[in-house]
Amino acid sequence: MFLPLVVRLMGLIHSMLTRFHDRCWHPATPWRPEKFPFFYGWVIVFAATLGTVFSIPGQTMGFSVFTEILMKELQLSRVQLSVAYCLGTVLSGVMLPMIGRWMDRWGERKMSVVATVSSFLILLFLSEVVHVAQKVMHWIPGLGHTWIAFLAITVGFFLIRLSAQGVLSMACRNAIGRWFDRNRGWAFSLSSLVVSFSFAVAPRWMNLLVESYGYQVAWQFIALATLVIMAPIAWACFRDAPEQSGLCMDGRLFSETKAVPMDMWIHQDMNLAQTLRSFSFWVFNLSFAFYAMFATAFTFHIVSMGNEFGFEPEAMIRLFLPMATVSVLTNLCFGWINPKVRLKGLLFVMNLGALAGVSGLYALNSESGVLAYVVGNGVAGGGFVCLSGIVWPRFFGRAHLGAISGVNMSTMVIASGLGPLIFGFSGQVLASYRPALLFSAVLPLFLAVGSLWADNPQRRWARAQATPTLD
Repeated sequence: MFLPLVVRLMGLIHSMLTRFHDRCWHPATPWRPEKFPFFYGWVIVFAATLGTVFSIPGQTMGFSVFTEILMKELQLSRVQLSVAYCLGTVLSGVMLPMIGRWMDRWGERKMSVVATVSSFLILLFLSEVVHVAQKVMHWIPGLGHTWIAFLAITVGFFLIRLSAQGVLSMACRNAIGRWFDRNRGWAFSLSSLVVSFSFAVAPRWMNLLVESYGYQVAWQFIALATLVIMAPIAWACFRDAPEQSGLCMDGRLFSETKAVPMDMWIHQDMNLAQTLRSFSFWVFNLSFAFYAMFATAFTFHIVSMGNEFGFEPEAMIRLFLPMATVSVLTNLCFGWINPKVRLKGLLFVMNLGALAGVSGLYALNSESGVLAYVVGNGVAGGGFVCLSGIVWPRFFGRAHLGAISGVNMSTMVIASGLGPLIFGFSGQVLASYRPALLFSAVLPLFLAVGSLWADNPQRRWARAQATPTLD
């Protein structure tokens, strides 16, 4: 008797939820992008830039301030904390190719909102991770304090790296890539003006927050700001593609008869399998992964490395600001020049910058070493930010951008997890970071050579189709 009524009620609820979902995520909600007096892609740049800034809690500089505190509070050694960071990061990296495919299906708008809400919850967990470990120790007394603390912080690292550094960063980068083509370099360059300086000053203001209120309140404050500020902006501002609102990339269509460099035309949207068979993909991918590994390593162990090279922690952190200045200038230069040159030449410069950065850190106790460290990492970091956003849609198209960027982000995240472990092992077991630096100097050298052959695959498609394009 009641079964038909229950079925009708469930159908009604499902219909209401479906209508609410469709209305909530409709491209015209809460406003229509095509009605803006300027190209809506710049609103996307604003939202993506802010989203990248809010990914800082999942980035290494977001943890660098908490490294020594976590070692003390959890009673873990540097190697143990580095292993936990590595495991959490690698596990999150393994998940990203699958999440990239979800992003192609669900879009950057939904994924960015989910990532911000998740980051809020995870940061609350991290603020109580010591208490969580103590609670579990009472429940399972035989496991031992070290193992419980290790497992608790590993879970925290895994979740925040997956949510903030992985999903949110990837959604923001892909959003700009989908809305811009010819002006993609400028869009990423302008975004990086804010991002680079935010990343540079983040360790200082987070350290001030920790010193003033303690690490728990610091994480809770950042969590609340993420939920209250970034989640609504992500929902209101992001749109998955300009075509959904009757717009096109860059705000206007380029005539096929206009003289445009060959690297700017998309002749074939390549799927993930085709992309993975491309030599160019792996050179760019591994170059980005190396810089992620190295930048994460020296940022994670910044205080300890400064002690080895005779730098006070505050003096070491101050180097981030001039490094960010060089990074922004490099990014602007790359953003301006990238439509006029082949990207492999810019990748070559980026890898040379990474090599100079490693060499400078090795000789940091000299003035020339400090200069090479700051300029080299600035050039590599600026090239990394610009090229990592430009190359995938330009080389492989937008149809499978989520899946392709998911593999790239996975590689970078796994590499960034291995970096602190390699350097932590070198610093604690070998009593110096120099062996790890020597190892790191070899990789960008080989990648710089390989970048000379990292051509745009679209050139091959253009020749195969005999398309009349200008170089």
